[in-house]
Amino acid sequence: MIRGIHAMYYSPVAAELRLFFRDVVKMPCIDAGGGWLIATAPEGELGFHEGDETKPHISLYCDDIEATVADLKSRGVEFTSPIEDHGYGLVTVFKAPGELKIQLYQKNY
Repeated sequence: MIRGIHAMYYSPVAAELRLFFRDVVKMPCIDAGGGWLIATAPEGELGFHEGDETKPHISLYCDDIEATVADLKSRGVEFTSPIEDHGYGLVTVFKAPGELKIQLYQKNY
């Protein structure tokens, strides 16, 4: 029985990404040994959406997007779009090391 999901980013700045998610985004992490931090999440979802190509995408969600954005900005996180209503939720995007763009949203479902 499947009981979880493990998603990965492959990046030349993997060590920087690990620290960004642990120290800036404040995701809880476990030390898997050898310098490998694994960010843990209390819950997850896996969506399958229509698109012109097959590609991975990551989104993080929160309960209060305005408070979360303010908190992340206070720690130096750069947002690349304003908060917008996309129907399924209030959505914005922020940058992580390696020029990753990560969607942050507050669910409407």
